[in-house]
Amino acid sequence: MSLLVVGLSHRSAPVSILERAALAPDSRGKLLQDVVSAEPAAESAVLSTCNRIELYADVDKFHAGVAELSTLLAQHSGVSLDELTPYLYVHYEDRAVHHLLSVACGLDSMVVGEGQILGQIKDALALAQDQHTAGRLLNDLFQQALRVGKRAHSETGIDKAGQSLVTFGLEQLAGAAGGHDAHCVLTDDAVPDATAPLGAPGVDAWARGKRALVIGAGSMSSLAAATLARAGVSELAVANRTVERAERLTEILTEPGSPGRANGLTARAVPMSEVPAELAAADIAISCTGATGLVLTGEAVAAAAEGRKDRELALLDLAMPRDIDGAAHRIAGVHLVDIESLADASADAPMASDVDQVRTIVSEEVAAFGAAQRAATITPTVVALRTMAADVVAAEIARLDGRLPDLDDKQRAEINQTVRRVVDKLLHAPTVRVKQLASEPGGAGYADALTKLFDLDPQTVAAVSRADTRADRHDTAREQRS
Repeated sequence: MSLLVVGLSHRSAPVSILERAALAPDSRGKLLQDVVSAEPAAESAVLSTCNRIELYADVDKFHAGVAELSTLLAQHSGVSLDELTPYLYVHYEDRAVHHLLSVACGLDSMVVGEGQILGQIKDALALAQDQHTAGRLLNDLFQQALRVGKRAHSETGIDKAGQSLVTFGLEQLAGAAGGHDAHCVLTDDAVPDATAPLGAPGVDAWARGKRALVIGAGSMSSLAAATLARAGVSELAVANRTVERAERLTEILTEPGSPGRANGLTARAVPMSEVPAELAAADIAISCTGATGLVLTGEAVAAAAEGRKDRELALLDLAMPRDIDGAAHRIAGVHLVDIESLADASADAPMASDVDQVRTIVSEEVAAFGAAQRAATITPTVVALRTMAADVVAAEIARLDGRLPDLDDKQRAEINQTVRRVVDKLLHAPTVRVKQLASEPGGAGYADALTKLFDLDPQTVAAVSRADTRADRHDTAREQRS
């Protein structure tokens, strides 16, 4: 079996296609089940964010796997296969591993250094585990991606230079306001720290004292609210379909020791029905919900902008598909930044020197992952060989007991230990060496050679492999709970 990735992202497809192809949360589990029900695939996981949709699978046939995964993506996204195909990319085996690790480090983000991707990868793995579609390969791969992403943060200066999509969007709005230059340093993935300074002087000065509205209470909306609180907005309304989640968010933003409390923030939760009134009073509005239709229509934005005189309305739409009608661009006194304009703004942004260091880390980790996977293929065969040897020793000791019944317990134990020690010494060097050889490129055939040389039962080897897979799943589930 081999790793295959089929997907599309902001690098391969226009935002209009990404918007239409976005997968609803409740459809992702069905997609995973359909993938593993298809003949070429044994495992599956889906990474779905605001700017990428990627399907990962362990397949036994490359061309059939590409065809099947492409067809399923089209079916579940609602975009026809003919229309979707020109924008799809395919990565296979080591290139597929390299791609996910690069994504985990933020090298493939729309804003290089956007800080949400590690959480999204963790969510993708959790979904695959819940659906029982992640086996040894995808569990190992996604766990490795999470570790590599964290390694990139700890071993490079990316955390200091990187920024989130929220920060980048606010910098675009602050720059457009004309009061300050939007200072954009685009590097690798940075995990936002709720207590850290915003890192964008223009945003701080522009947002301070303003009234803000955040629509949604999910992870991205929560980050947006925390960012606004750090920047010093005076009032913040959080609207969500489940008001209790909005209330919890406002409590966190204003609890003792929080940046919001330090900045004198007044925060309140409101139902979605009050969004028009809150929008009319707001200076800044950020929306990121899971809605399939528009949350703010052009008419609603126009009504909120009416009678403002010189007070502008700044809108940031981080949803995919979009929450805010693109027609808001044409309304006087309104400035809208959305995923599409963020992509345009980030296209020519400079990279930090840390990017090269992260790329080196990714290359090292891809090689290490490949070696570990190749070595893992030999392990069940080695275990089966040692099990067979132990059975032979046990049979010979039993036969010796029958021929020499007068041996006392001490003599019998000494003979038993001597025979086992001889067998262990004979097997040690070849089994260690075969693991080393199997971890090298082209080492996949050593398991078959070992099976044939020692006439091992293939069913026994397969049983060991299945037991290892069940143990891996148990260990991974335990790690997720801890």
